[in-house]
Amino acid sequence: MTVMSFVYAATFAMLGVSVLCTLYRLVRGPSVLDRIVCLNALSVLLVSAIAVEAAVRGDTTYVGLMVTIALLGFVGTLTAARFAERRAHDRG
Repeated sequence: MTVMSFVYAATFAMLGVSVLCTLYRLVRGPSVLDRIVCLNALSVLLVSAIAVEAAVRGDTTYVGLMVTIALLGFVGTLTAARFAERRAHDRG
């Protein structure tokens, strides 16, 4: 096992633990805004995992997929946050 294989395995393990912690917070989040932030964090973790997989394979064909997921995550977070803000403004 080379050093880089160990680094890739450790990186995937840390990303996996991060995803589990984020999913826990998504389910148990006390507010809607916490859940929105968790969804954004999950999109970032997904892009990170794809980037590590692309580095393992030495392939650049995943770049378009990474950009698409990052943009969808960003736009989705902005839309949900704006909706939550308007909803809170209308209530009180």
